[in-house]
Amino acid sequence: MPDLNHPELDAIAEKAREWRHAIHRQPELLFDLPQTASFVADKLDEFGCDEVHRGIAGSGVVAIINGTGNTGCSIALRADMDALPIHERTNLPYASAVEGRMHACGHDGHTAMLLAAACHLSRHRDFPGRVVLIFQPAEEGGGGARVMIDEGLLDRFAIDEVYALHNRPGLPVGDFASRPGPILAAGDRFMIRLQGRGGHAASPHLARDAILAQAHLVSALQMIASRHTDPLDSVVLSVTYLEAGNPDALNVIPGEISIGGTLRSLRPETRRQAEARLREILSGTAAAFGVDAELDWRPGYPVTINDPDIAHAALDAARAIAPDERVDDSCPPEMGSEDFSYMLERRPGAFVWIGNGDSADLHNAAYDFNDEAIIHGLRFWLGIVQARAALR
Repeated sequence: MPDLNHPELDAIAEKAREWRHAIHRQPELLFDLPQTASFVADKLDEFGCDEVHRGIAGSGVVAIINGTGNTGCSIALRADMDALPIHERTNLPYASAVEGRMHACGHDGHTAMLLAAACHLSRHRDFPGRVVLIFQPAEEGGGGARVMIDEGLLDRFAIDEVYALHNRPGLPVGDFASRPGPILAAGDRFMIRLQGRGGHAASPHLARDAILAQAHLVSALQMIASRHTDPLDSVVLSVTYLEAGNPDALNVIPGEISIGGTLRSLRPETRRQAEARLREILSGTAAAFGVDAELDWRPGYPVTINDPDIAHAALDAARAIAPDERVDDSCPPEMGSEDFSYMLERRPGAFVWIGNGDSADLHNAAYDFNDEAIIHGLRFWLGIVQARAALR
């Protein structure tokens, strides 16, 4: 079985730090990751993985490392690779060399940790079964996990279980956190267009005021969380976009307004009910104010739901490398979303947080992945293989 205290792990983690910095300098977006994917695949070939498959979901990479014998599970470990369209403000020596792009969510660190695991496992195949390493594009809004699944990922590589590790600012380096059941929310988006009849601000009775309709609509939509959902069942609706009128014509009632936002929920049934209620409120408000309403509903990632047994196994793997007090097995769910949820809909698995220390928050221009977390992520991945690859 993999040795979680093997003397070469520190040296691999130090190399992984260099790999992360190289990836960080050249951030790429969504499915268009030619440099990142090539870097990853070349490293996997160099390590001696049994199979390296390129070009899945555009730029996704999958590698296979066979253990000893033909028994055991196919354990899939997933890292996301894409960056964000944010201008970096860290002034680091390895800061982004691409204007308007940066690794502001730590996917460079996730990739480096999984490469480190691949390096060690390729050298030391003292485990049964096999390990499937998934390097995924387009987590940041593109649904790369779903596209990889649609292209046959789970069946083609006979995957039994799936795991993902994600850094968490504010959680101390060396700490881990997860929970059975929902851990991240579904994140749906909407755009609404209200069409009334414009007119002179001095004669509102001759217009059909879309501005007045949207004011009542925004207020009424908040009732989805406050009056139509169990207070113990989390729902967040945020209106984040409004567009109407002309600041150079403040005596004109505009005939049209656009409204946009997100709806987040932690249970699939609540997600369906909240969408249905949004549609009812929109229809009723439009009728009450005499305007026409169009809804562009944009389904996002599903709820990320950890399999209870697998979550406990993942937390046990964390306890094998960290003291009990540094492993939180009941962290509260968060209202962010993750496309790893698509994999968890199809296979048992778990999403686990790893501490990033006192850093800027995710998706912040001042954020940076903490290199000190790499060794802990490497040991965690080896622990998962140790605990799960022997099972069938």
